[in-house]
Amino acid sequence: MKLDDLKSINRLEAPHYSLAIVVPVFNERPTLRDRLQDFIALGADELVIVDGGSSDGTAALLSESGVQWLTSDLGRAAQMNAGSKAVSSDILVFIHIDTIISEGDLLLIKSSLVDSSLVGGRFDVQLSGGHWAFRVIEWMINVRSRLTKINTGDQVQFVRRHVFESMGGFAAMPLLEDVEFSKRLKREGRVACLPQQVMTSSRRWEKHGIASTVWLMWKIRWLYWLGVAPEKLATLYRDAR
Repeated sequence: MKLDDLKSINRLEAPHYSLAIVVPVFNERPTLRDRLQDFIALGADELVIVDGGSSDGTAALLSESGVQWLTSDLGRAAQMNAGSKAVSSDILVFIHIDTIISEGDLLLIKSSLVDSSLVGGRFDVQLSGGHWAFRVIEWMINVRSRLTKINTGDQVQFVRRHVFESMGGFAAMPLLEDVEFSKRLKREGRVACLPQQVMTSSRRWEKHGIASTVWLMWKIRWLYWLGVAPEKLATLYRDAR
């Protein structure tokens, strides 16, 4: 969806949609400690944190926080599916713990879905690192996603609850569940490609090197396209973390 299209929507209609944020976490206590108040401050109708069985004290932190949280089987797909069942809002928004969005971004989601032909969507992404290569990487991600309507969890995926439920949620996959979900979502109707950027951490690239991480991501996607089982691809991903 173009920015001009967003401006043409009557934003006064948006508030009747309720919105829930679902955040999967696993051994992310330091990041969660820093980000938890930010998630609360977004003012979503519902917020649920789903722990995948962390061993670093995440559960204790969540218990002390007062936010709604639960434990599920490990894996983003399982965690996000569990979180979606724990809330009742009209719109489900799935956010990674190291991705930053604003209250205004939530209003944009509600405003965009006033268009009944839209089933869900995603944002453009900005990487947190200052290296010039990150500007190229994020540009490529955003253009590719806009052209293909295929997107990843770093881009903050959102969907109408009834569509999510009719699709059966995220597929039980150890990796690329976000890509697989977006492929199925675009068959359900139009997908909003919001041009506003959400910021996600570039820590993975900074830890393992920009070139090697880009190569790994493309390798995993290529092998997935060729039909390699996600379980095997997850091993490649884990070995590089």
